[in-house]
Amino acid sequence: MTDSQTPARSRTHLQVVDDRPLWARLTGRAVVLILVAAALVMSLAFPIREYLAQRSAIAAAEQRAEFLKERVSSLQQQVGRWHDDAYVEEQARERLHYVFPGETGLVLLSPQDLEQARKPQVSTPEEPQSAWYDTLWKSVQAADGR
Repeated sequence: MTDSQTPARSRTHLQVVDDRPLWARLTGRAVVLILVAAALVMSLAFPIREYLAQRSAIAAAEQRAEFLKERVSSLQQQVGRWHDDAYVEEQARERLHYVFPGETGLVLLSPQDLEQARKPQVSTPEEPQSAWYDTLWKSVQAADGR
C-alpha cells in the first residue's frame, strides 16, 4: 500500500456529522413539500372514509335485497300452493282437524297431553286478606307515625 492511496480510502469512509436538529436542517422547499403532502392527506382522508362507508352500506343493501327476493319467491310459491284444492284440504285436515260429513275424526294425544288434560292448571285469584281501603288507611297511619 502506498501513502497516496491511504488518504483516499479514509475520505470515502468519513461521515458528515451535523449537530443541528432535523427541523433546522430542512430547507424551505422541503417544508413546503411536507405541508402540501399533509394537506393532500387531510383533504383525501374524509372522502375516502365516506367512500368506504358507502361501499359497505351498498353491500349491505344488496345483501338485504337478495334476501328479500328469496323471501318473495318463497311466499309466491306458498300462495301458489294455496290455490291448489288438494293442498287446502290437506291443511284443513291437518291444522284444523276438519273432516268431511260422514267421516269420523280422530285426534291422538301424547301421554303429556293426557296428563295436562286430566289436571288443568286453572289459577284463580286469591281473595285479599283485607279490603283495599283498610290497607290504604294503615299506610297513611304508618306514614303519620314516622
